[in-house]
Order: sequence, then C-alpha cells, then structure tokens
Amino acid sequence: MRNDRSVRAVLGNHDLHLIARALGAVGKKKRDTLDGVLEARDCGELVDWLRTRPLVYRENGHMVVHAGILPSWTADDAERLAGEAEEVLQSSDAGRLLETLGAPPQRWSEKLRGMERVRLILQVLTRLRTCTNEGVPCLEFSGPPAEAPAGCSPWFQAPGRKEKDVTVVFGHWAALGLHLAPRAIGLDTGAVWGNKLTAIRLKDRTVFQEAAR
Repeated sequence: MRNDRSVRAVLGNHDLHLIARALGAVGKKKRDTLDGVLEARDCGELVDWLRTRPLVYRENGHMVVHAGILPSWTADDAERLAGEAEEVLQSSDAGRLLETLGAPPQRWSEKLRGMERVRLILQVLTRLRTCTNEGVPCLEFSGPPAEAPAGCSPWFQAPGRKEKDVTVVFGHWAALGLHLAPRAIGLDTGAVWGNKLTAIRLKDRTVFQEAAR
C-alpha cells in the first residue's frame, strides 16, 4: 500500500481467498496463514485496498497476470474481461461470487452471463495452468507439464493463441519453473517450497534469483 504509486500488483488466487475470508464467504483452510491479517486493526482498510487491485496489468508490449489467459482471448479481451470481474469484486456481490470459485470450470463463451461468466474469468486469470484445445481449464492439475492429464496442455502452448501482440508474464505454476519463451514468461520458481524467488528485467530479459531461506 505504501508503494502504491510505484509498484503494480495483480490479484491471484490466494488474494481472492483472503478477500473471501474477510467477507465471510468461505471458511478457514487447513494451511491458511491469514489470521494475522484478518485480526489486524486495519484489516478492513487492507482488504478494501486489495479489492481495488487489477487482475491484468498491461504496459509496453507485456501483460502481467497471475496465472494465464485462454488461447481464444486477445490481449484486449483479457483486459476487458478482467475489468468485468474487477467491477464485481469491488461490489456488494463480491462475497456471492467468491464463495462459488470452487465450482467446476466450463468452456468459455461470450454468451455466458452473470456469476457463471465472472466466475470463469476469475478461474482463468488466477488459477489457469493447462486447458483443453476447446479452452476448458484443467484447474485441478498443478504438476509439471509432462504429467498433464490427457487432453490438457499448457495454456501458452495451445494452438491458435490470439493474444499475439503481447508477451504474457505469469506465475502460479511452481512445477513449471522458470519459463522463457518469445510470448510467455513464467516466473514462479517455488520460493514458498524452499526453492528460489525469481524476477526478470523485461528490457533485456536478465533474470535475477534469490534462494529461499
């Protein structure tokens, strides 16, 4: 919050879980470590600030997202759809939306409406790793790409990706590790599991890493 003017952060699945717990939409999970935030005197202020963070950030030919985007989405689609979800997250309907995030994903269609539509947008932007060729997210899989379920492949390797005018920078997939490709940069190198924290300087793709303690 103090560095709000100089740091850009996008929402991920753990942020959404914190918001959901603060709103009373979901209960505590076995491995939750959120009590310190939820019991803080300024919890309300912190959560209100978090709810105004974007799901997608785009600048200078790069698009930052926590997990991924569907192959059928252009960069403009991703920004537009993220805006729809952000609007609901900042509304009185946020709790009702967040309590349904665990529902099975479905195939994306512009014809989707209401909570089904916004829920799928959130599932994609904050939880996607692999999907089918038809664009259905395979949300339960978190292992390395070689072990993906039959019919599921990394979203950034799906045929016919439409967001051709940006390089997507993402995290969320520790089992993938550092991934440097022309149109996709994956930076989750499993610091929370005792591996490394990774950053990249985009102008020349210099990688910086710090071992976890």
